[in-house]
Amino acid sequence: MSALTIALQVLLALISLLLILLILLHKGRGGGMSDMFGGGVTSSLGSSGVAERNLNRLTITLAVSWGLIIVALALMVPLGADI
Repeated sequence: MSALTIALQVLLALISLLLILLILLHKGRGGGMSDMFGGGVTSSLGSSGVAERNLNRLTITLAVSWGLIIVALALMVPLGADI
């Protein structure tokens, strides 16, 4: 394995963990599984509009980066190689 492949795999793992965290930080929209089990309680103490927009931008940026790294890693693996 080359150093670039290892670096991309480490970066992919970090971005994956950050994406999980950021997605969990998003405000619920309601009407889903959480409402079925009593998690649909809303409060006005949530994040402001600016903070929510910044969270959306950061999540989208990381998601696009994640996808690009996946494609780069796929292109680096030769066809027919044993993984």
